[in-house]
Amino acid sequence: MVEQKRKTRASKSKETQKSKMVQGVFWLSAGNIISRILGAIYVIPWYAWMGKNAQVANGLFGMGYNVYALFLLISTSGIPAVIAKQIAHYNSLGKFEMSDRIFKSAIKTMLIFGVVCASFMFFGASVLANLTGGGQELIPVMKSLAAAILLFPVMSVIRGYFQAHNNMMPYALSQIVEQIARVFWMLLTVFIIMKVQQGDYVQAVVQSTFAAFIGMLGSMAVLLWFMKNYKVNFKKEHDQSLKKVKSHSLVIAIVKESIPFVISGSGIQILKLIDTWTFIRMMKAVTHDSTRHLKALFSLLSTNPDKLTMITIGIAIAISLTGLPLITENHTLKNFRKLATLVSNNFQLFLFIMLPTTLGMVILAHPLNTIFYGGKDALGVSLLAWSSWQSLLLAAFMLTVGVLQGLGLSKLATIYLATGMAIKLVIQFPMIVLFKVYGPLVSTTIAVSLMVYLNFRKIHLETHVNVQKLLRRGLLLCLLTFIMSIATLVLRNILYLFLDSEQRISALIIVLIAAVGSGLIYLLLTLKTTIADRLLGERVKTIRQKIPFI
Repeated sequence: MVEQKRKTRASKSKETQKSKMVQGVFWLSAGNIISRILGAIYVIPWYAWMGKNAQVANGLFGMGYNVYALFLLISTSGIPAVIAKQIAHYNSLGKFEMSDRIFKSAIKTMLIFGVVCASFMFFGASVLANLTGGGQELIPVMKSLAAAILLFPVMSVIRGYFQAHNNMMPYALSQIVEQIARVFWMLLTVFIIMKVQQGDYVQAVVQSTFAAFIGMLGSMAVLLWFMKNYKVNFKKEHDQSLKKVKSHSLVIAIVKESIPFVISGSGIQILKLIDTWTFIRMMKAVTHDSTRHLKALFSLLSTNPDKLTMITIGIAIAISLTGLPLITENHTLKNFRKLATLVSNNFQLFLFIMLPTTLGMVILAHPLNTIFYGGKDALGVSLLAWSSWQSLLLAAFMLTVGVLQGLGLSKLATIYLATGMAIKLVIQFPMIVLFKVYGPLVSTTIAVSLMVYLNFRKIHLETHVNVQKLLRRGLLLCLLTFIMSIATLVLRNILYLFLDSEQRISALIIVLIAAVGSGLIYLLLTLKTTIADRLLGERVKTIRQKIPFI
């Protein structure tokens, strides 16, 4: 009887963690996907209003944003994760007052970080612009991004607070509002400058990048509203040990722990930055192309695909962010069996979502490129397809880094990242010599493949995750994705008979019908095989039982 009760409690605990995981992934995925879709859709009118300067303007935008993103990561990347990890750790031990102290200390620290990084971005704009080879046009773009860096660190701390309590709704809604405000400002100002005033495209790009600050204001408004109205459901117990802990000690501890989080969590952006700082210079060494043409090529290589592939990578980031406090909690309490199950479920959920999403983007690369960037661009389509394949690897990297961080192994993740970065730097030029514009994609693929292998090997050693079970589930998901891919190809090719994939409206219809049709087939297959039940919980099982032909 006692054993039966113990098993029942364990089963409920397992289902509760799975429910938290699924709900968290749902909210963060929704926030990521909606915000990134908005961030991709704006390109359609933006490109049209930029006219003949569209590709060059987009390349300029991308160069500025890649440097800006690195500063965001330096000042914030590890902070939400560290805050979530620390608060989850102390909450699991019942030390709730310590969690509050950590949160308040982090706010003060990030105010200082924001000022320092924003100042460096603003006053060092000319140096940063010259490093990329972007020239004088890039300087005002860099300066316009400094204001957003000032505000973002504090916002990241508040997001980390909600993440620690497994309440991802405020986090997700803040992302959506941020993107809505940002896109509104971008399109409004670009329309006024380019269409009403017939102005300079560089000024339009400057306003497009300044829109990041406008977005931050909207996001902060949402988070502060939730902070005012949100109450954590636990009793605060007085902890005498707090009297011995100084505030500055907490700040130092947060900063120390955040450094490896920042570095390991910045992996994708560092890869992008290497391409930003080397592509034009290395391409000039092996071709006779002008700087203007190389900016346009960089747009096709990096800026254009990123707007779409980061939608899928955002799903992996959602799984990683949601899983981190749960992994930390089980690791702290030494619940190693639950920990192994949780990690296994994370990887399975990743494959469940990422495999069909990636294959779908590869197959529909042509109409997707037409929708966002216009038709008759074979090189753009090819680079988008290859970038979509690569996004699966980049997403796997982010997921494995998140697991290592949850296990307290962020320093080791940083070492693995440094190894991959060294390989990327060494082979970058040879790959550009051999493959020209495809070279950076090849060098990144090789480097990230090694990092994912090293990360997963260590995760397996630490958690003893059931690799055989993971392989079986992975093979089943690969088979279901293969069937879905055939359906996507068939639907796409049938639609090609009636619709012109070089026209935006026709391309949109092709993508919607092919994606929805093949997506329904994949969903039905996962319900039929019951793998959706195992990954998404009892609610999905109930839905499956109500469908008569499954």
